[in-house]
Amino acid sequence: MFLSVFEVFKIGIGPSSSHTMGPMSAANRFLDLLASNDWPRPAGTVVFRLRVSLHGSLAYTGVGHASDRAVILGLAGERADSVDPDDMDSILDAIRQKGAVEPPGHPAYQFDCDEDVIFDRKEALPGHANGMTFYALNADDNVLLRQVYYSIGGGFVLTDTELAAWKEQKAFPAAEKTDENTPFPFRTAREMLEMASRSGLSIAAMKRANEEARMPRGELDAGLDSLWQAMDGCIDRGLKGEGELPGGLRVKRRAGKLYEKLSEARLSNQFDPMMANDWLSMFAMAVNEENAAGGRVVTAPTNGAAGVVPATLRYFREFQKPMGTAAIRDFLLTAAAIGGIIKTNASISGAEVGCQGEVGSASAMAAAGLAAAMGGTPEQVENAAEIALEHHLGMTCDPIAGLVQVPCIERNALGAVKAVTAASLALKGDGSHFVPLDNCIETMRQTGRDMHEKYKETSTGGLAVNVVDC
Repeated sequence: MFLSVFEVFKIGIGPSSSHTMGPMSAANRFLDLLASNDWPRPAGTVVFRLRVSLHGSLAYTGVGHASDRAVILGLAGERADSVDPDDMDSILDAIRQKGAVEPPGHPAYQFDCDEDVIFDRKEALPGHANGMTFYALNADDNVLLRQVYYSIGGGFVLTDTELAAWKEQKAFPAAEKTDENTPFPFRTAREMLEMASRSGLSIAAMKRANEEARMPRGELDAGLDSLWQAMDGCIDRGLKGEGELPGGLRVKRRAGKLYEKLSEARLSNQFDPMMANDWLSMFAMAVNEENAAGGRVVTAPTNGAAGVVPATLRYFREFQKPMGTAAIRDFLLTAAAIGGIIKTNASISGAEVGCQGEVGSASAMAAAGLAAAMGGTPEQVENAAEIALEHHLGMTCDPIAGLVQVPCIERNALGAVKAVTAASLALKGDGSHFVPLDNCIETMRQTGRDMHEKYKETSTGGLAVNVVDC
């Protein structure tokens, strides 16, 4: 089953891939459906008003994750990969004043930002914890069109019928189906290692061959370079950020101050055995502070875990050895291969399996990418991913006040530290180990299934209720 590197890594906005980017993309899809002839529109029917209801985790933490803002912007025609974060407030203000959205290529639709976004905490939709229903109404408030979408993690959005088909493993609508044109159609880590052994290729080389079966090499390389530029730029913006993060918790940005201290210590050659971890943590925190502020980030594989992969890559490039363009591309291709296996066989959604599916998956991806960049064999790369994921098993998703700030920002820092440690341990062995990555992924899936809902991005358990004074 083919899942492109550009499906795993997507350029978008914060603070959440599943709660911000997903709802915005769902709104985009609803507009496309409205403009099509794929729904039974009676002759002379005019769509007058739009409305959306958010369910499950989206209802519980939607305000903190800016889900309401995202669907409004999406219904106005804005897209997560292109909207300017600096323009979003003015766009929303204009919609509030007009009481309407005016998406390009559509007539104006009446829309009351306070009345037409409904947080329905009573009814959970059956397909997934992140469900939403969009409505098109006539002037008499009669429903002309109703469509359910699910945001299944990492910015992926499926309709209710697409999700049902995916669960039956008949199709995966968010990505291309595997066919005879995929040279290395690995679905599991075991298949990946078997194909690597038979072909003599690295994981990155096999992933590249799969991608190049669908796009020219130049287009692939340009896309990979754009991903890294966006990640690296996000770190730099995060290091310049100051003040408090939005949302009411009054959480202060720390990455910039930490950067100043570490830079001074580095220039004065002060020895500190913890400095390596501090730099690594700082890079991760810079990304996730920027994400919490609603800035431009790259899902890796989600926004809530967006700091782990960039931090690991940036740290290795700056402090271990110079990292050329080819090595960075191989890092990303390898990480995407591991992320695709995890998503295919378990989940990367905090609302579905807890934070083990977000930071845990990101740490496994980063560990695999680093092991590959350091010359590891496919077996060592798989071992690195397994070590990192195994030591995130059972991690809950319990964001305080529904904001992607506490404990999310520091969790990315520790996820990056674990990734580097996992890669180092794996490279010191021969790749043989006790727990296969596939078994670890299945354990994560089962753990997520058994985990109580209050620990899966609803902010109704864990730290979210035990630190109420925030």
